[in-house]
Amino acid sequence: MRILISNDDGFHAPGIQVLSKVLRDAGHIVTIIAPDRNRSAASSCLTLVDPLRVHCFDQYNYAVIAGTPADCVHLALNGLFDDKFDLVVSGINHGANLGDDVVYSGTVAAALEGRHLPQPGIAVSLVGRKHSSFLEGECYFDTAAQVVLDLLEKMQNEPFPANQVLNVNVPNIPYTELKGTMITRLGMRSPAAEIVKQKDPRGSDVYWIGVTGNPIDEGYGTDFYALNRDCVSITPIQVDMTAHKTISTLKGIFDETV
Repeated sequence: MRILISNDDGFHAPGIQVLSKVLRDAGHIVTIIAPDRNRSAASSCLTLVDPLRVHCFDQYNYAVIAGTPADCVHLALNGLFDDKFDLVVSGINHGANLGDDVVYSGTVAAALEGRHLPQPGIAVSLVGRKHSSFLEGECYFDTAAQVVLDLLEKMQNEPFPANQVLNVNVPNIPYTELKGTMITRLGMRSPAAEIVKQKDPRGSDVYWIGVTGNPIDEGYGTDFYALNRDCVSITPIQVDMTAHKTISTLKGIFDETV
């Protein structure tokens, strides 16, 4: 397969480098285009006011200067390259993208930019025991890379719906210790902690975004549930954010004008 890889941790992050090596060693044609720096939580932000610059390392490796994950994939699929791609794989993210995380995630956003390709995009994240956006201790990126390779083999043999993203979260443990794979829905976190107010060296106020909330919906069938049991979680995500069940309720309240 011709695979475009991006992330939100930056071109030089170990996760994306391990992923690209594993996929290339398996015979896939891989092109990396990623931000030149960490752009975590950039969501689907596109840079519209300033021009974008692309640094080419070689034929298959590119970094977008000050670009977002969505910028990178948008450039790649809309004229930067002559090559056509089969799908976008985003990651391996250095931490969880579970539940509400997907709203902010640059990792998921990069995969969403590839939604018009023949295969669904894949967003893959490595998840530590605390389900946070940070990893502590040894990082088993090779485990997550092998999970992606397994998934690609299934995609080549079975029809998968396009126009979607498979949000894959992998426990940060050796591959041989995985307990299996669960197809899940998104769980939910509590609100984030309060902002942290500090002073800079000149005495001006500065603010830090509070840490991610803890899981409050981690019941059976959720992505949190799978990770708690050392299973890989695969959650299908679609771009259509319409609350379809509410449409009929609203129609009963408002007089529609044709």
